[in-house]
Amino acid sequence: MKKIQTYLLFSAFAFLASCKQETEKPKVIYEENKSASEHQVKRDSSQIKIADLPINMEGTRYLIHAIGDVRVSAERSSYGSSKTNSVSYALSNYNRFELTGYFENLKFQHVDSTALRPLTDKVIQIQTATYLNTIADRSKKQILVYALVDSDTNRDSKIDSNDIKALYISNFNGTKFTKLSPELQELIDWSVIDVQNRLYFRTIEDNNKNGAFDKNDKVHYYFVNLLAREWKAEQYEPIEIVK
Repeated sequence: MKKIQTYLLFSAFAFLASCKQETEKPKVIYEENKSASEHQVKRDSSQIKIADLPINMEGTRYLIHAIGDVRVSAERSSYGSSKTNSVSYALSNYNRFELTGYFENLKFQHVDSTALRPLTDKVIQIQTATYLNTIADRSKKQILVYALVDSDTNRDSKIDSNDIKALYISNFNGTKFTKLSPELQELIDWSVIDVQNRLYFRTIEDNNKNGAFDKNDKVHYYFVNLLAREWKAEQYEPIEIVK
């Protein structure tokens, strides 16, 4: 009995160790003389493209269409042991001033037009698109901020949530689509200070080049003047030691 208990305990530890190795896959795989942006990922032509029904965010004159792939997952049937395919046609969730989900593009349509304009022609995965309604109320400037993945940093030939997340910005109609976060820096979070008309955000840089982001890496701090003609991230040091 004791031997069986010891074996089960060893098996449990081995299983936990294997799970830990599986979940701690590096977000960055470094290749000499080649940047992540140079590692191109081609669109999967076998996937079926669909669009969500359009949404109109309060105070704007544009419809937004989220574009992505039909997702099929294998689920065990509640009757018997056979597996059936479950098809999801939902790409995003809409909560007044924000779209969340996993979609590959947005298309913008003015309410008085039938023409649709894509946000980008690049392969990306958008996770959030947020309308800065308080900035629009103060300045009449309508802006969208995006958290997305734009390059295959872990070199698995896919662009997904296992790659580095970046911060982008655009006008509400999709023009001036601009990257704010530096290359190979993972977005931590961002916020808007209305009284300054500024967007603040933090990133983390893999200083020791081990492919993961942890407490030994460097956190960077940036702000962006949202009313500037050209959006540009400026670095600042809130924890700099004054001598």
